Amino acid sequence: MSGELNARLEFTGDAAHLQVLLGAITPDDPDSFTGSIVDDASGGALLVIEVNAPNMRTMRATVDDLLACLAAAEAGLKAATGE
Repeated sequence: MSGELNARLEFTGDAAHLQVLLGAITPDDPDSFTGSIVDDASGGALLVIEVNAPNMRTMRATVDDLLACLAAAEAGLKAATGE
């Protein structure tokens, strides 16, 4: 397979909560993905992460790394808020 691969991850929730999650991944590898928070049609917010990779191996590694960072940030938020 040749060419660039693209994946889009979307997470809905509270804008402040999503901003913390975005902040947790932004320093990770900014050349391999973009992230933004947009208004959701339901009145909430949507964290959109778009990943670009030259091959499947890199895509998997990048998405896996992003999900691990997001999970750690989520756990930290839950611990801090007592959820």
